[in-house]
Amino acid sequence: MRESEKWVAEELQRMSSEMHRMIRQFVPREQWNDILQHRGWRPPTDVYDTDAAAVVKVEIAGIDKADIDITFANRILTVTGTRRDPADKLTYQQMEIKCGLFRTDVFLPWPVKENSIEANYEDGFLIIVLPKAKGTHKVPISVVEEKK
Repeated sequence: MRESEKWVAEELQRMSSEMHRMIRQFVPREQWNDILQHRGWRPPTDVYDTDAAAVVKVEIAGIDKADIDITFANRILTVTGTRRDPADKLTYQQMEIKCGLFRTDVFLPWPVKENSIEANYEDGFLIIVLPKAKGTHKVPISVVEEKK
């Protein structure tokens, strides 16, 4: 191994150790395993909004609907699942299609009508429509006059 390659390997190890230290410092102990363990792959995901809703489009071709789970809590949409590889393969000549567990998380910066969220799976795309909640609660401001 050349000196420059050794330096890069050592630097990557140092950065990994520093990331683990930061996670342990700022994340509650009970969440360490979730963050530090390998969480699978993340499918390509588009997020855009219209006047009425946020739309999340996840590319997950070849996945059975029964292997997909969608949750929404605290303005975070989470899509998890598994792509199974049914083929018997002795060796790979090329391997680009990811299999196994996947997860994608999307934070929405505005309130959502949680009871009206819809999801459709068509042509390899999971399309989730999250209607925006109408209006916001306006907090009135009262003026307190200065006493003399």
